[in-house]
Amino acid sequence: MSILLIALPDIFRGINIDPLAASNISYLLWLIMGYLVVTAVLVVSFGRIGDMYGRTRMYNLGFAVFTFFSILLAVTWLQGDAGAIYLIIMRVLQGIGGALLLANSTAILTDAFPTHQRGLALGINSIAAIAGSFIGLVIGGVLAPISWHLVFVVSVPIGVFGTIWAYFKLKEAGERHAARIDWWGNITFAVGLVAVLMGITYGIQPYGGHVMGWTSPMVLTLLIGGVVVLAIFAVIETKVAEPMFHLSLFRIRAFTAGNIASLLAALGRGGLQFILIIWLQGIWLPQHGYDYESTPLWAGIYMVPLTIGFLVAGPISGVLSDRHGARAYATIGMVGAAVSFLLLKFLPVDFSYWGFAIILAVNGLSMGLFSSPNRAAIMNSVPPRQRGAAAGMTSTFQNAATVLSIGIFFSMLILGLSSSLPAALRSGLLAHGVPADAAQRISELPPVSTLFASLLGYNPMQTLLGPQVLAQVGPQQAEYLTGRSFFPSLITGPFGDGLTYALVFAALCCVIAGLASLLRGGKYAYQEPSSATVVAADGADELDGASVTEAEVAPERTLVGAGAGFPDGGGAHDGAGVRPGRLLQGRVIGPDALPAPAVLTLVDRAGRQAGRAVSDDEGHFRIEPPAAGEFLVIATPQGSDGSVAPRATQVSVSTVPVDLDLVLDRRVPS
Repeated sequence: MSILLIALPDIFRGINIDPLAASNISYLLWLIMGYLVVTAVLVVSFGRIGDMYGRTRMYNLGFAVFTFFSILLAVTWLQGDAGAIYLIIMRVLQGIGGALLLANSTAILTDAFPTHQRGLALGINSIAAIAGSFIGLVIGGVLAPISWHLVFVVSVPIGVFGTIWAYFKLKEAGERHAARIDWWGNITFAVGLVAVLMGITYGIQPYGGHVMGWTSPMVLTLLIGGVVVLAIFAVIETKVAEPMFHLSLFRIRAFTAGNIASLLAALGRGGLQFILIIWLQGIWLPQHGYDYESTPLWAGIYMVPLTIGFLVAGPISGVLSDRHGARAYATIGMVGAAVSFLLLKFLPVDFSYWGFAIILAVNGLSMGLFSSPNRAAIMNSVPPRQRGAAAGMTSTFQNAATVLSIGIFFSMLILGLSSSLPAALRSGLLAHGVPADAAQRISELPPVSTLFASLLGYNPMQTLLGPQVLAQVGPQQAEYLTGRSFFPSLITGPFGDGLTYALVFAALCCVIAGLASLLRGGKYAYQEPSSATVVAADGADELDGASVTEAEVAPERTLVGAGAGFPDGGGAHDGAGVRPGRLLQGRVIGPDALPAPAVLTLVDRAGRQAGRAVSDDEGHFRIEPPAAGEFLVIATPQGSDGSVAPRATQVSVSTVPVDLDLVLDRRVPS
């Protein structure tokens, strides 16, 4: 992603297209965002397929697909519109490989590491991703001026190595469950999400006499129609026997809160990175002596503190969350990110770099503090058979939020620019000898062209004025107009207005994400099937110690809140926080994802009953164990026709409340 972003000017020069022309802006947007859109749409489906046919197999296929289309991108020979369309199509198809990788990588790591090490594993994975982003900027800045084809060629040996390495080294460690593909679910999800993301993409483009296209009938149709189709998808998933995504996972508080926080964090972070790049490339770097052509590379270098902060915090927060739970670290991370965005708001547009660097480092540390614990908590909360689909849904939230944030932040920036830039641009051009008709025409150009000129490292005034107008004003005035001071000083005020809106919005997103993290409950971890054989099948007060076959007790699908040493052990269903004394509490959910009436029996290691409770109408239950230790919890359904199996799981109880959700399954036919 990063190597392409910095190489875009050389790519468009290579295929002889002006990306800032009104008719070509869609090419520019789709080359930037097409990969994001296709990965956002496909990761859930590919995650579900990985659950069914093997995650490492799908991951390996992803590397092969990515490499194949990298080769096709590198051998592009077409020019003009045909060349741009070819690149976009190949980039979208390359995104299919990226989606296969994204959908299964997190699930593979979750399968490979035990619960108490997943935060560290996912933190190291985050380091790899962030390091790759920075390396891409540097390599792109070096290779693109030599030949733009090289930015695609460089992916080929990496992809070939990854394909071979994954084939020989990765072993299938997760559960596989044969199932039918939910075609209607896949189709409605893809159509709905593609429509929404396309609507966002076209919303920031000019429409008629408007600076943006949010009132365009096509954009409105895409957005409203996409939301309606996604609603249909949600209904379908509750009706089919083997859905693409089990919406009942959203009944898991840790899963839902983690994904809400992840979406909002991506919403605050995604588009703002583009704005920071524009801030550096369009204003700050030219004012400090850098040529426009070199600004993309130097913008990446000057944003290194953001990367360093993330690299430091990612694995450390992962280790700490493995020990103490995700809630505290994820919440503090989001609060820190909100503070850093507000601190950026108080910087002058022509800032002192060290102040800017410190704030970027704080932002990176905060995002790293949030990211690894949050992702580990999400993956720990779901059953193994659902990890691929759950990882895909998490990636969908992040990628879709990134596309949405680009639309939101660019819209805010365009609103700020459109209110004062046209008048300032017209008067400034007239004052330096530009003919009135040319000054008027340039001042009426959509601000998005100015933004993209800055983003791509073009000389904005040289691009907007063109050689004919520059020839009319004379060499001295032309040199000043296209120099490093005229455009930055012209855009500073209007840009500052839009930047304020964007930073406040980003801070607000992070505050809400922090609140979602705070309300996620205690440290949840999916409990693997226990080897215990004692169960009460009829809810009797005394247990006879008889063993139970797999047909009588279905495989575990439980969420356990660890009971010792976790200061953030909030209640599973009421969010009341830590209560003194030993307490086991939670809910019983039936096979239909509704609250289930059941008798809960607590059995100690000697096989004696240590407590008993009956779930209420909402499925809630509470048991106060007589002492700390290891217990077996049995949920025996009441009032059923015998088709629902009892559920048994082991749990550790200490002096901190334990949250336990038990999901009942239908009895396995003999």
